[in-house]
Amino acid sequence: MEKKKILVVEDTPELVYQYKIRLNAAGFEVHTAADGNKGLEMARSIYPDLILLDLMLPEVDGYRICRFIKFDKEFEHIPIIIVTARSLESDTELAMEAGADAYYVKPVNWQELLINMNDLISANERNTTKKQAESNKQG
Repeated sequence: MEKKKILVVEDTPELVYQYKIRLNAAGFEVHTAADGNKGLEMARSIYPDLILLDLMLPEVDGYRICRFIKFDKEFEHIPIIIVTARSLESDTELAMEAGADAYYVKPVNWQELLINMNDLISANERNTTKKQAESNKQG
């Protein structure tokens, strides 16, 4: 079975290292970007199965990246989980309005995060399969 691709957009090297170790151990293929522009560029080039996105990033912030991806028909299906130090309710609301699928405040519960990641990837695969089947019926 092919490894699921996870794009981690995070500018803190220590956290990037943690993500790589934990996600590789969980069987994921991990790609990283340290700023918003690179994250957006990578999302469009590697078509990840899921994006873990910080909000406070150099270049382009996480809200804008989320909005750019979720409002693009080609990429809107990619699940995005926000992982940030920002804990205000208004931050959560803004992220959800931008299209985020889930919101975690650092430090995260890794087990909970991995379960949510797998659930979102599975749901996305089911939706994609369903849409393809409907498209084939119409075609």
